[in-house]
Amino acid sequence: MDGGALLSVPDRDLSAARMKVSRAAWAAKYYRTFDHDAVLRIAEAVAKAGNEKAADYADWAVRETGYGVVEHKTIKNRLCTHDLLDYYRDLDLTAPRVDHDRKIIEIPKPAGVVFALAPVTNPVATVYYKAMLAILSRNAIVLSPHPFAKACSADAARHLAAAAEAAGAPSGLIQCVEEPSVPLVKDIMASDKINVIMATGGNAMVRAAYSSGNPALGVGSGNAVAYVDPSANVDAAAKCLVDSKSFDNAILCTNESIVLTLEENRGNVERALRTAGAHICNDADTDRLRDYLWTGKGFNTEAIGKSATWIADKAGIRVNPATRILVPVVPRPGQDDLLFQEKLCPVLTLTAAVDFQQAITFAKHCATRGAGHSAAFHGTDNARLVAYSQAMPVYRVVVNVPCSQGAAGFSTYLPPSFMIGTGYAGRSSVGENVGPQHLVHWTRIAFGRDVPADLDGIDLSGTMHTPAPAPTQPQLQPTASAPAVDKDELRQLILQELRSLRGST
Repeated sequence: MDGGALLSVPDRDLSAARMKVSRAAWAAKYYRTFDHDAVLRIAEAVAKAGNEKAADYADWAVRETGYGVVEHKTIKNRLCTHDLLDYYRDLDLTAPRVDHDRKIIEIPKPAGVVFALAPVTNPVATVYYKAMLAILSRNAIVLSPHPFAKACSADAARHLAAAAEAAGAPSGLIQCVEEPSVPLVKDIMASDKINVIMATGGNAMVRAAYSSGNPALGVGSGNAVAYVDPSANVDAAAKCLVDSKSFDNAILCTNESIVLTLEENRGNVERALRTAGAHICNDADTDRLRDYLWTGKGFNTEAIGKSATWIADKAGIRVNPATRILVPVVPRPGQDDLLFQEKLCPVLTLTAAVDFQQAITFAKHCATRGAGHSAAFHGTDNARLVAYSQAMPVYRVVVNVPCSQGAAGFSTYLPPSFMIGTGYAGRSSVGENVGPQHLVHWTRIAFGRDVPADLDGIDLSGTMHTPAPAPTQPQLQPTASAPAVDKDELRQLILQELRSLRGST
């Protein structure tokens, strides 16, 4: 016999991920008939569990990834528990809706199995957020974390899953891929058992989600411009800017990248920023910072999520130890400077326009690098606010608040979200802050305008129910002793082995 390998064993991690998708499909089929009270009971349990360990997972995420601030990640984790639930508590995505005037009945149809990507910058907050959206919309979810944040993400998902099951959710409703990789993610995204993809991460992965053949909700990168009008309370505006740009070391895509004002107001803005904790760079500091942040291979990724003092030390800039953000100054807004690009670190570029029209032209140009995302306006001139909002190619303009928290819905009444839809401008399928309503479609039963219809006589009770204990789910997880394969794969392996044995006798 040939001494070579006769059995081609499938990739263990990929097989395990496929099994998770199969379990999720079973869970989704059972969960889709739960009523609103049952859904809220499970959501309450998950929110409580997530909130209890918000600080622990924040610390774990910073230790594992090296990005951000534990205190701020704790806040983000908690915002994705009770705050998120309270925002959507009264949104019933389970009961049929009857419109007697238009003679239309609407029956909710959950997507089924959600495949959700989580970025390295906000790993646990994204796990919390997307799991909660899936629960509220009666979907099952399989999460795929960034490889650099896989341990904290997987543990957080298991913690939430245990809480959900204890509250009556079916086993397999919340799962996480333990060993993610690009080939594995692409394979699962293309699976016919996946009903929708929630893609948060780099542009390449978002584009891959859209080209997978499955429906996808994807969001792009940001490059938020904050305009400070002379009508603004400059000290309050500066505090917003520094608080926002230093929050979790600026790894939210909603954080400001550029602060823009008019030349007449530049001195006031610099003074106020300095008072609020910013280091205003001179020409030499600005050059050093630019040279450090951009290398021949693009943006220096080691700066992502690091503190202002850490970056200053690496760039050779002397700053006060209490410095919260670095502010390089580019005098003329018309030049195409690298510092006008997105920076996921506490570096906020300051520039000044000669008049408001030039400010709008420049802001539009910069925002095309984060098209469809977010912008900020500081001031009380409502005419300029409307003109700025109309001109900017973004779908969120927050006013007199930090953009990081405001655009994400945590200091405004926008929906709280870690998926900021960039819409048509950003080549995305959604332009809103993504919520559970985006994971449900509705079947509409429509009667003719002039046709009699007794809508009250239609029994809709069969569309949902108060769940009994979940039936036992088939064991689909791979065992520790051998790679898991499905029946078709196993059949092919056995046939291959038999053919090899016959050929060697």
